Amino acid sequence: MENVVLIIHLILALSLIGTVLLQRSEGGGLGMGGGGSTANSRPPASAISKFTWMLAVAFIATSITLTLIAAGNTAGSSVADRVGGADLRETVPAPDLGDSLLPPPSVEEPLLPSGD
Repeated sequence: MENVVLIIHLILALSLIGTVLLQRSEGGGLGMGGGGSTANSRPPASAISKFTWMLAVAFIATSITLTLIAAGNTAGSSVADRVGGADLRETVPAPDLGDSLLPPPSVEEPLLPSGD
């Protein structure tokens, strides 16, 4: 099921890219160009823009569906459970550091210089 939705999602993504590239530029990008249109007028939606909106809605729907499928597949499990099922803390022994991290018992000079 997940593979079918993923293939549909990829087809929708490629179709959405294609339809966006096929649309005519309105010339309003970054305030350049534009032509003789007023500020509030907008041309009526063409068939290709309606088709682009349908593809975008379908793309978002398949994105949400893939997210829900992935969340359902991983609920209650972890990567460590899938690898071997063993607790990794029990299989790897902790190193014996002993007293090697402690300072020596007697220090004759102070570690910080005095303010004298």
